[in-house]
Amino acid sequence: MKKYILILFTLIGTNLQAQSLDTFFKEADAFFKNNVKNGKVAYADIHKNPDALNALLANAEKISVKESDAKNYQAFWINAYNLSVIKGIIDNYPTNSPLDNKGFFDKTTYSLAGKQITLNDIEHKLLRPKFKDPRFHFVLVCGAVGCPPLISKAYLPSTLDTQLEAQTKKAINGSFLKVKKNKVSASKIMEWYKEDFTMNGTTEIDFINKYRTEKVSDKAKLSYFEYNWNLNKQ
Repeated sequence: MKKYILILFTLIGTNLQAQSLDTFFKEADAFFKNNVKNGKVAYADIHKNPDALNALLANAEKISVKESDAKNYQAFWINAYNLSVIKGIIDNYPTNSPLDNKGFFDKTTYSLAGKQITLNDIEHKLLRPKFKDPRFHFVLVCGAVGCPPLISKAYLPSTLDTQLEAQTKKAINGSFLKVKKNKVSASKIMEWYKEDFTMNGTTEIDFINKYRTEKVSDKAKLSYFEYNWNLNKQ
């Protein structure tokens, strides 16, 4: 009897966790749709009425998600990162840049999935080293114009790979690169995280050509343009 009771409680707990995670994704999707347009965030409006954001993050605090459940795990932490960036901006609003706020990425902590965690921890401990996917750089949005654009929807486990591909292609074929004949100037992201774009013996140009419609020469000279840290506000 005890064995069956234990199984029952395990099933109930698993079901409640799934419901909580599904609720988080639905509410996050609604929040992004209401507050993000063309990659820009309505910080002023959110600052006036932060209830939806605070409720979302309160829900995120209770989420339980395992690394072995890779799609749910990645989708949760990508959304949690982007929401926490917005929360960090709102808590310091008005502000002109995330860098204007000391410790924005490496000192300020958020209560997420039972952890007290910084933005850098999410990116550099929970995502990049565990999954080694350079596409994360095109969906984790740091609150600045130089970042890839924030989409007006949540990242969902069922569509995650498609969304990662789409955002990477959008960046590589858009403002992430400046191409002139055999000269390629890339966002500083590609310099800061060179190891992510040159895994398994590939070059940065190889990575670019994997996603770029108009290919660049293998002999192209690569440089990096300065990052625009101005706030990505509407």
